[in-house]
Amino acid sequence: MPSITISHATTYRYRTAVALGPHRLMLRPRETRDLTLTAFDLDITPKARVGWSHDVAGNAIAIASFDVSSDTLVILSRTSVELTAPVWPVFAIASFATSYPFRYSAEDWTDLGALAAPQYADDAGRLSDWVEEAVMSRPTDTLSLLKDVSNGITARISYQSRETEGTQGPLETLDRGWGSCRDFAVLFAEAARTLGFGARLVSGYFYDPFGTQLGMMAAGSTHAWAEVFVPGAGWIPFDPTNRSVGSANLIPVAVARNISQVAPVTGSFHGRNADLLSMDVEVSVVEAPAAVQVT
Repeated sequence: MPSITISHATTYRYRTAVALGPHRLMLRPRETRDLTLTAFDLDITPKARVGWSHDVAGNAIAIASFDVSSDTLVILSRTSVELTAPVWPVFAIASFATSYPFRYSAEDWTDLGALAAPQYADDAGRLSDWVEEAVMSRPTDTLSLLKDVSNGITARISYQSRETEGTQGPLETLDRGWGSCRDFAVLFAEAARTLGFGARLVSGYFYDPFGTQLGMMAAGSTHAWAEVFVPGAGWIPFDPTNRSVGSANLIPVAVARNISQVAPVTGSFHGRNADLLSMDVEVSVVEAPAAVQVT
């Protein structure tokens, strides 16, 4: 059961002292049956008034408000978590949902709502045609189908880290043949929705003790993946960037219908665009040192 410490620092530098507007922070990990949050600390300079709430998806939201102007803004979160997810999970999928296609219950279908509806225009059916290649037959095994869609993304799309903001649409990723973890996650979620599944996007951190995986290679990055709702098993995490299923090594912070809704830090300042000199992000995800027992 690894104990993980996470440091996430976002630093804004301005040409002159500017009045800072409210900043919306999504930095506190979501506690699940596979993740226990043992410590969380938020340090903001200049001093801010911080109010906490939860959004419609149950994400913890901090709103930082400022009374002074500053030429620098530093938002630092320090987190400790314990991960208990198995590397090879077994999902207790309801018997009626083990084979695709299946029908969600009326209650689940209503609650999933927009999470089961494609979010991007596909008038020519290009994404639908692509994802149909993964459907070997009807009926077919549900979990195997979702794994095939995830693995098909990795087989066709090459991974490239990208520091610029924004996310490619699913057709743009297919056309370009490359993308970041955000692009992989959006493509997978949209493919799953095209097949009739409820899916949501997840932003968080990836624990990679051996440095052999993708998505957290460069300093300053978070990670993104998707979850699909399967009756009985609930929300199953799929990380197409690393061809993994389940929550081992994944530390979720926020879930949402659209990837733009899970940005870790958003805010504003009063001034000109040219007043913003830089924005730097540094992320560290490491295993906490074992406690030394003195006898």
